[in-house]
Amino acid sequence: MSGPTSSGPARRIWYSVAMSLDGYIAGPNGEADWIPEELEIDWGAFMDRFDTVLMGRRSYQAALTQPGGMFPKLATYVFSRTLRAEDHPGVTVIGEDIRQAVERLRAAPGKDIWLFGGGALFRTLLELGLVDLVEVGLVPALLGRGIPFLPGLSSRSRLRLTDLRRYPSGIVLLTYDFTPDQA
Repeated sequence: MSGPTSSGPARRIWYSVAMSLDGYIAGPNGEADWIPEELEIDWGAFMDRFDTVLMGRRSYQAALTQPGGMFPKLATYVFSRTLRAEDHPGVTVIGEDIRQAVERLRAAPGKDIWLFGGGALFRTLLELGLVDLVEVGLVPALLGRGIPFLPGLSSRSRLRLTDLRRYPSGIVLLTYDFTPDQA
């Protein structure tokens, strides 16, 4: 498996997520209370990179329960075979033809695209070769169980470290892009 071709898409897809040292992106009930507040991270600059967010059904439903709800400034696409589009105004529900839908988004003009979650959607898009960058905020916490960063990948992918930042809270932000598979 490899990432985008050298000509690359106009819009890149970033899987940007916090992860515990033992590989979880959320606790067993979807909780994120283990992620420390990091004042040195510029969340405005982070969000300015994107105009579109991709979410799986569980991440979407969890985001709806949070104070402030969704990401009102981002076009939101939810990947689900069970949600009915008419029950979720303000978002686009995609149930079929994932590759085609994502390729249309990447080809459209705009900013980069944030793959918010979760791990299963990351796996699906990664296996389709549709993820360009992986940005992991490695959090100094051990959860023991929860929602895994990447459940059940079917093949290997090579990544190249492009950036590394350390923060006072102990978070280490690692940014990778994909390299062609080595035969």
